[in-house]
Amino acid sequence: MLANRTLLFQGGTVYTGRTVLDEGWVLVRGGRIAALGSGRPPADAAVTARAFDLDGRALLPGLIDLHAHGALGCDTMDADRDCLHTMAAFYAQHGATRFLAATMSAEAPAIQAALRAVAEVRAEGTGGAILEGVHLEGPYLDRDHAGAQAACALRGAQASEYLPLLDTGVVRIVTLAPEIPENRALIAEARGRGIIVSMGHTGANYERACEAVELGVTHVTHVYNAMPPLHHREPGAVAAALLQGALTCEIIADLVHVHPAMLSLAWRLKGPDRLALVTDAMAGTGVPDGTYALGGRPVRVEGGIARGANGALAGSTLTMERALANMAAAIREPLQAILPAATRVPARALGLQAGEIAVGLAGDLVVLSASGEVDLTAVSGQIVWER
Repeated sequence: MLANRTLLFQGGTVYTGRTVLDEGWVLVRGGRIAALGSGRPPADAAVTARAFDLDGRALLPGLIDLHAHGALGCDTMDADRDCLHTMAAFYAQHGATRFLAATMSAEAPAIQAALRAVAEVRAEGTGGAILEGVHLEGPYLDRDHAGAQAACALRGAQASEYLPLLDTGVVRIVTLAPEIPENRALIAEARGRGIIVSMGHTGANYERACEAVELGVTHVTHVYNAMPPLHHREPGAVAAALLQGALTCEIIADLVHVHPAMLSLAWRLKGPDRLALVTDAMAGTGVPDGTYALGGRPVRVEGGIARGANGALAGSTLTMERALANMAAAIREPLQAILPAATRVPARALGLQAGEIAVGLAGDLVVLSASGEVDLTAVSGQIVWER
């Protein structure tokens, strides 16, 4: 990572997350956005700055992924610091400036080891996307909706197990099935610590899912997936997710996990303020088709689609810049409309001073080419990737 310095981006289309600046410019100083505008930047802005001519390209806030298991053959559950560094570098190359490393259901020692590795990498920094912590996906899930999770590893939450996991200080989101009675105490404990509680891999009916919101659930893990489908007589967790205004819904826009029509439905009901694009990326992301591990279980990737031995979808090979493009194309909305789902919404969920190009916020920036490829990524005012 290059030393922190003043950066000036000029001559492109700046998508702030609130508005669009034609012929825009952005000044980053001390790791934060110092100024921005349209037209010619102030003369003194370029004196000490490293200047970048956008040449008509787009400048976006850094993308934030709340749910990423791996990439380039690496998996969070490897509990390996080098793997986490590899993941962080790869995600930055694809426009993500911050992410949560997602775990899989396993015995407590394996999960604890993964959390320790994350804590170590957070302390030392990644040199790529910032590792904001862990999305604890399981093991407190419904066996009938395990998806690619190991059904034999799923169980109700016991304080003797989950308290040491939460005590690591790196868990930011806990996914659980709210209908499991033992999980109620975990909901209360997590909320008391400021940890987001998400319902996912759940068989909850509509009433139970709505009750979970009253208990403190504020998030939904990959809406539509690993839960009963929407039905007019049994609306289930999907209807609760889409109708409850307090819930932020993750959605995987790889055009495999969710049909474009259902992407549109989620967009119309959740809008730009309560929908969070995630990748659910696994170890087969960024590498050729083949067999890779997801939480220690074999997953076959063919044509970029990852499936477990039982045929269930097992994560994705999606990247954040593709999620953004896919969503915009699928629901026929412009980039500026979709952008908050990959920036401001996840930033707000995590309480980050990031997710928009605004004075005082983190200097997390992404330069996109006309074809939608990432040409440059800056994290807190430091260039971590440049084509």
